[in-house]
Amino acid sequence: MNIIVTCLIGILAGWLAGMIMKKGFGLIGNLVVGLVGSWIGMWLFGLLGIGNIGGEIIGNIISSTVGAVILLFVIGLFKK
Repeated sequence: MNIIVTCLIGILAGWLAGMIMKKGFGLIGNLVVGLVGSWIGMWLFGLLGIGNIGGEIIGNIISSTVGAVILLFVIGLFKK
């Protein structure tokens, strides 16, 4: 069950990041960006000492989206 929830959060985070950054890679691409972004977000929020913001699922969505936005920004730097 956790894998399904993680994938759904990853898809949502990837989609949100795509909307924020005005970029998107389709369903599979957004899933990958969201999943990798969730690792980046958890790592970054851990470094900053920020725990779950707004509960477990909302906090995961926020940190995953922030991580995915950072990932899309870095990808954009390499695409230029």
